[in-house]
Amino acid sequence: AVYLAQSGGGSVQNGGSLTLSCAYSGYTREHLSPAWFRQAQGSERDLVAAIFIRDERVAFGDSVKGRFTLSRLAADHTVYLHMNDLKPEDTAVYYCAANPANGLVRPESSYTYWSQGTQVTVSS
Repeated sequence: AVYLAQSGGGSVQNGGSLTLSCAYSGYTREHLSPAWFRQAQGSERDLVAAIFIRDERVAFGDSVKGRFTLSRLAADHTVYLHMNDLKPEDTAVYYCAANPANGLVRPESSYTYWSQGTQVTVSS
């Protein structure tokens, strides 16, 4: 099993920055694809970003490209989502997810392990 510990979230003003972290344990091999999804009220849950640990291939949702970045601390088995130039439309509950994998995983339905989610609110 993959255990996920999510931190971060909160409120920020339009144009601000916020960083979310997701630490994984239990399964710590490099064949792992952590990802971030978000769900705004009344909307479906969409991919924000994903990474395949072994080769650091990444993917970003279209709405966050150029504004959000990923980083990681390998020794701590932690992945960070750096959210920059935040906009009110980024307001959502953000979830960390992860799956053992042989490559980058993007579909929400493919993910087995999920964090509890954290609220990110961007005010005008």
